[in-house]
Amino acid sequence: MACDMKYKWILFDADETLFEFHAFPALVNIGVKYGFEFSQQDFAEYENINQPLWLKYQQQQLTVAQLKNKRFEHLTEKFGVDTQVLNQEFSEQMSRLSPTFNGTVATLEHLHGKVKMGIITNGFSAMQQPRLEFTQTAKFFDLLVISEEVGVPKPHPAIFSFAFQQIQNQMPTEKSQILMVGDSLSADIAGGNEFGIDTCWLNRHQICASQDIQPTFEIQEISDLVNLVKVA
Repeated sequence: MACDMKYKWILFDADETLFEFHAFPALVNIGVKYGFEFSQQDFAEYENINQPLWLKYQQQQLTVAQLKNKRFEHLTEKFGVDTQVLNQEFSEQMSRLSPTFNGTVATLEHLHGKVKMGIITNGFSAMQQPRLEFTQTAKFFDLLVISEEVGVPKPHPAIFSFAFQQIQNQMPTEKSQILMVGDSLSADIAGGNEFGIDTCWLNRHQICASQDIQPTFEIQEISDLVNLVKVA
């Protein structure tokens, strides 16, 4: 391991941090398969239901099973298939419709071999490994932690504790040697802060930070991470 890095480990969020998330074309494609023309208005209605459900899941007010069911309930009649099928179809579509953001691969290539890297995601299991394979990024990561498999989502400290234990199984590491990088203040940054590791907010859209949640670092592009983690 190179000695010119501040950290031994960098943990990344997945969706909207490393990978884009194109839900609309995924649902359009599913609609075509089942003979329904999925419109922008349909997508707006879906998001009005979907986004609050994800927040409730993050706050542990919903289980994974409830989230999977409720987010597609209103579409079952339109598509003519049940929520279980829609979830499966959606995961298959999204594993191919979540390309890396510009700069992601170059950044991962630069860091690879200098620091160990992992992913902590609240996304569902079905699409994670297929997406890594499809984007040819699996080779960069030594750890993949999925909330659905751990049983708790970010920002709950238990998922960070689980990741920390997996890290210890690979190499002795102090909390001060771990950095969490993500786009969500409420999940990635708040969770990392509470667990006691450094955090880096990827703020692509230059949103005003919450006074209650302060990251250790803030960057606007994933490529900014390269210089940030070097020892000054």
